[in-house]
Amino acid sequence: MFHQLSSTKNHNQALWFRSWQQLKTDKFGQLGAVIVLMYFCITIGVWLQLWGHTWSETSDLFNQSPSMKHWLGTNAIGQDIASRGLYATKVAFEVGLMVAMCASLLGTMLGSIAGFKHNTWIDSLILWLMGVIDSIPFYLFVAAMAYAMKGFVFAMHLAMIMVFWTETARVIRAEVIKLKQLEFIESAIAMGQSQSKILIKHIIPNVSHLLIIQSTLIFVTAIKSEVILSFLGLGVKDGISWGLMIAESTNDIQAGYFINFIVASGLLFILVIGFNLFSDALQDALDPKLQK
Repeated sequence: MFHQLSSTKNHNQALWFRSWQQLKTDKFGQLGAVIVLMYFCITIGVWLQLWGHTWSETSDLFNQSPSMKHWLGTNAIGQDIASRGLYATKVAFEVGLMVAMCASLLGTMLGSIAGFKHNTWIDSLILWLMGVIDSIPFYLFVAAMAYAMKGFVFAMHLAMIMVFWTETARVIRAEVIKLKQLEFIESAIAMGQSQSKILIKHIIPNVSHLLIIQSTLIFVTAIKSEVILSFLGLGVKDGISWGLMIAESTNDIQAGYFINFIVASGLLFILVIGFNLFSDALQDALDPKLQK
């Protein structure tokens, strides 16, 4: 067993080393990482109130063009569009991080249990639950949950977590079923180690690369979903988001003012492109089947 554990540890170290080497040569992945890092720095600045904290302040400068005082102009009630866009970046990152972390952890936990209890009633129950959730149209389910709990601050977050964990669970379950058949897992079971210890110590560390990939995919999906829900009035309430800015801009466009729409949609577009490039590079690097 100790030989098997040592061999598995060396294999994992080699996997991470090869992944890092491949990431360093992926130019598009590096571009995506730079874009994500820039947005993260913007988010940190908003958290520290270096910029964006004046997003709600109004003035008598209505629908002003870009100027030295207001770099991207103002909206219909004199609010600075640049500050609103920067603050909305923080909101997007907060939603993405919370949903990605919680959905990934929930999916990993249930997927690991289902895989470890393969062909038992527990596995069947979890698969049934995933099938029920996946059978409901995505945005209809999220919108219904967000609307039903609209008095709850984190209603939208909880709704997305309840939807997004299933894909992670399926991926982790399939990997755990394969890992369970390896000798070092069978040896740990034969030695009488508890199932929780085997999952935490031996199985979950060996699926961490898949967890990272799934987390990045959930992150960007959560941000896009937040924008859509906020646009429909089911998302962010106490704050500003790109979705709310786009909803506000529908009237602005009719009046001939496009800056609000361009800023919100442009910030979303660049982040999505950057994160897609980064997540694709991570998947190519971390998935052994795709490694060059």
